[in-house]
Amino acid sequence: MDAQNLEKINTMLDADVEIREKIKDQVTEFDKKARTLSGILNRIHSTRSEQMPALLDTARPILASCRETTAALAEIIPPNQFWKWKDMWSNSLRSAVFSATLVEYLHSGGLLTLEQVAEILGINPGWQDRFALSVEDYLHGVINLVNELSRLAVNAVTLGDFEQPIKISLFVKDVFAGFSMLNLKNDLLRRRYDSLKYDIKKIEEVVYDVSLRKLAPSTKPS
Repeated sequence: MDAQNLEKINTMLDADVEIREKIKDQVTEFDKKARTLSGILNRIHSTRSEQMPALLDTARPILASCRETTAALAEIIPPNQFWKWKDMWSNSLRSAVFSATLVEYLHSGGLLTLEQVAEILGINPGWQDRFALSVEDYLHGVINLVNELSRLAVNAVTLGDFEQPIKISLFVKDVFAGFSMLNLKNDLLRRRYDSLKYDIKKIEEVVYDVSLRKLAPSTKPS
């Protein structure tokens, strides 16, 4: 290689190092927010249904603050380099997707679309070539949601909420049916989708027990 070519390569390498360090700083901040959200939302397993709205209200401001981090990341990434850097923040983003979808489920019983999650996290469609919510990251977040709901189904019964497992069962089966219609090429995503069968089985066992013992209002004799 001639000196000019080497200098050009060194300049490119230095630029990449600088970008990587800036991304690391923002991802560290993203991780802090994700851990805080996880800590707050973990309390759903010991929170009664009438106290749930107050708990969700403590999570929403932190979820909203993720918008600052996504905007900062979009500012750092050069045009057309999304796929080059996305693995650096994928785990943090999936965790944020999980938190957003869990808050919405506990509020309304529904599932946020990819576009709705992106809007909550402040991800601008115009950033598509720099920072975006990929389909894979969204689906990983939804799978995390199902994993958490299977745990909630058990703990809700402990707290005397016998309707929640039935609601969770209907919701999770609907999500699973949606996944079954997707053509999943990603091996990790496919394996994680297959594992949802165990979550469904766990939830069904809880629902069966609640129904057998006639604990839920809909199963009690009138």
